[in-house]
Formats: sequence, structure tokens, C-alpha cells
Amino acid sequence: MESNKRTLIQILQVVLGVVIGALITLSVVRYREAKHLISTRYTDWRKLNLVLDMVEKNYVDTLNQEGMTDAAIVAALAKLDPHSVYLPPVQLKASEEELAGNFDGIGIQFNVPNDTAVVLEVIAGGPSEKVGLQPGDRLLKVDDKVIAGVKFPQDSMVRRIKGPSGTKVTITVKRGAEVIPFEITRGKIPVHSVDAAFMVREGVGYLRLGKFSRTTYKECHDAALSLQEQGMKHLIFDLRDNSGGYMDQALLLSNDFLSYGDTIVYLEGRHRKREVYQADGRGALLNVDLTVLISENSASASEIFAGAIQDNDRGKVVGRRSYGKGLVQEPFFFSDNSGVRLTVARYYTPSGRCIQKPYTSERDYAYDIYNRYADGEVFSADSVHLDTTDVHRTRSGRIVYGGGGIMPDVFVPIDTTHASTFFVECNRKATQMRFASAMFDKYTATLSSIADFAAMDSFLQSAKLGEQFRSWAKATDGISCSDADWTSTLPYLLPQLNALVARYSKLGDNAFYKYYLPVDNTVEEALKGL
Repeated sequence: MESNKRTLIQILQVVLGVVIGALITLSVVRYREAKHLISTRYTDWRKLNLVLDMVEKNYVDTLNQEGMTDAAIVAALAKLDPHSVYLPPVQLKASEEELAGNFDGIGIQFNVPNDTAVVLEVIAGGPSEKVGLQPGDRLLKVDDKVIAGVKFPQDSMVRRIKGPSGTKVTITVKRGAEVIPFEITRGKIPVHSVDAAFMVREGVGYLRLGKFSRTTYKECHDAALSLQEQGMKHLIFDLRDNSGGYMDQALLLSNDFLSYGDTIVYLEGRHRKREVYQADGRGALLNVDLTVLISENSASASEIFAGAIQDNDRGKVVGRRSYGKGLVQEPFFFSDNSGVRLTVARYYTPSGRCIQKPYTSERDYAYDIYNRYADGEVFSADSVHLDTTDVHRTRSGRIVYGGGGIMPDVFVPIDTTHASTFFVECNRKATQMRFASAMFDKYTATLSSIADFAAMDSFLQSAKLGEQFRSWAKATDGISCSDADWTSTLPYLLPQLNALVARYSKLGDNAFYKYYLPVDNTVEEALKGL
């Protein structure tokens, strides 16, 4: 009996083993079949779609589809190039406003020299001018929010002040000893891309362009014609730190200076046939001699203009090697007000140089400007690394090199020769800016009435700002210096003080740049060549 029982158990074990083995084999086959059914081809994005669909149907927790979608887009575009980007609705709106030539707000320009915002400029015709805000007013509150003396972030301050046209905001300011609330109805505020335009000396005009916005060509064209009426024969066109903007404005501006048939730039990409842009010969500034100033922060549209002038031998380019941003972005918009700026082509100068610098290493690209300082490129032309194998020639046969950016005809290093200990300490504490604000308080009536450079020259001579600053720096910030240190610093410091104080007059940024130019070694070099 016992023997039969053992035999039965053995038979059952064998049968059970066979069944389990069959089930395992069937499971493996089905798994393999199922795995085989999920195509993992990359060429039609199927794997990405399958993963997202798998997550939606199987993930353990509730999904944030908006966040996942945005993250997936950002990650995918990051694998392309540094300038193909996804812009959520808020960022897209801010980006468009920056270049559109206007935005909604109250129409003031301010800085924050000492934890309190000070109005530098009230835009003519804007909402703030209409209610009576003035340069020198200290901003205390926006509606009920205190923003003075509390280390309030400047970007948060701007967001509170700006808002849709037609909405109201109450700005409380301190003017002298008075505290005054102003109820302001926000409106459309024009944004100017020309920072300054004036005559440097007889026959020589200076024009500084901050960005290429929708209004850039008209602004530059009108400013240049005004300078011509004042006798300008040679223009110093300052594009330093201009990060670019709309390409069509660079084309229009280049056209003003170039002769019929001159190539301005050409574009080419995998899905974009070569497009060549040429001048029509009807520009208004064909007879104006030209010097273009660039720096390591001059990019994109700035480089299109500088490259066109250099390759056509139309003028001299002075400064330091430009940024090297030569990728063409085309915008694509979505119904939720977000968008993608996708690189579709590259810019090439008339001689065939690709403006774009290499971006094979994301880290090296992101830190390129920092590396230029670390490697000494901005201090010495001998430290500039040019691709001497990528040779091109200008119209007259001069050799120029590709590899990224525009190398100027005349290199000008950053000037550090005047950086005395006293000057560095003052810069660290923004002593000059706070001094300028104090001088406006002291000379409010005089500065507010000055509208021409002759009157400003007279005021600055009588104010003796250098002597006042030395005493003020010691009393306010505890910064003092020896007579020898002061003597060596003053020639470099005084133009800066004059510029910062003169900016509070009706002359605005024109005064700032005009009085700062004597210590601008790039402008000095440009003037030497005339």
C-alpha cells in the first residue's frame, strides 16, 4: 500500500513538472512574441510614442501630462544644438515682447544702486510721464507691496510694475522729503534699440545699437540721417554686447551701407536650399565712411552686419572676436501659446565663413566666453585661437578665417591698466552709482533743466565731482586712498562719474555714453584710424 502511494506521488511530481515546464515555455514564447510585436524603430519616433503611451496606461500614480510633455520636448531639443529651444507660454510672450519694439507697462527706466530703485528715465509720452513721475524718484511701493530697503529682487519688481494695457497700478515714490502715491494706467510702451546717437567730434558720429528689434532699421536710419545733417562724414557704429535679434533688420541695415549686388549673407541647411541676400544699391548711407565695433558678446544679427561690412571691405571692424552664433532659428507656434524655435539653417558671410562656433561639447559651448577670459583671449590677440585651415578672402583679397565668430581687423584688448585698489573697492560696493544718485538729490533742479551738452559741460566743470566723490566715498563707504593712488585713478574715474551724473539730465543715455567715451579704449582705437 505504502509502495503504491510513493509511486503515485512520483507520477504526480513528474506530471506537475511537465505542466510547469510547459507553462514556463509558453510564457517565454508569449513574452518573446509580445516583445517582438513592440517595434523599436527610431526612424519614425515609434519608440518614444510607445514609451509615453506605456507610461499613461501603466504608471502607478497620477500623471502630470503637461509637465511630462514639456520635459520630453526640452530634453529632445537639447540633443540638437544650443539654440533650438522650447518656450512655454510665459517665456514665449516675454521673448516676443523683448524684440517686438513695445511692451505693456508704465514707461520708466530705473536702477537699484542701494536697495532702493531710482528712476533714471521717464519715457516721453508714456503713462508715467502723463501722471508726473520724474527722474530721481525713489520707488517705495508697488500697490501695497513695499519694495524699498528690503532687498526686493529686481526681476520681481519689474513683474509687479508691468501688466496688461488698461490695468491700473499705484506707485508710491519718495521725492526729496515727500512721499507721493501715483495711480498709473498701464499702456503700450515703445522700446528703443538705439541706445545713443551723437557727434563725437567734427565729422564723426557715434551710434550705439543695443539689439535688433522690429524697429531697429527705422531707428538707426533716422538717427544716422540726423547725424548726417549735423555734418557726419564717418560713423562709428557700436555693436558691442548686442546679442542680435531679427535677421531682416540686419539685412535692411546692411543694405543702407552696401552697393548694388553686394552679398550681405547667405543661409543654407539640410532642408533649406541656399538663400543669398544682396544689397539693392539704394541705401541712404553709401557715402558714409564706417567703423564697426564688436565684442565677445556681439552675436547673431550683429555678426551678420559686421561680417557683411568686413567681407565687402566696406569699413573697418574694431574690437574683439564676436560670439559666434550663426544658427538660423525658425519659430513654430502651438495653440496653447507655447512655441519652438528650431534651427533650420546656418549663416554664412559673403566670403563663405560659417559664423557659428563649434558646439560638439555642450559644456565648452556654455562656458566659451568664460574660457576666453581664462585663456587670456580678451587681453591679447596672441591668445586668440583661429582655425587657420579655414581660409577665406574678402573682396580685395584680404585673408579672413572661419571657425566661428568675426575676428576684427583691429584687435583691442580689455583695458585693466587703471584698475587701482581704490577703483576696485568702489566698484565692488557700487559707490559710483550711489554717488551719482546723491548728486542728483543735491542738484535736482539744475540737472533736470539741462538739455544740451554745452550746458552739461559747464555744470560738470563747476561741480568738481572728483573732489566730492573722494570725500563721499570715505564718509559713506569707508574707502580712502593715497594722493598718488588718487592721481593715477582720477583720469579713469572722472569720466565715469560725469557719465553717471549726466545721465540724470534730459540728455539721458546720450550723455552717459558721450562722457564715458574718453576712457573707452575701443572707441579711442577707432578714432585713431580716422
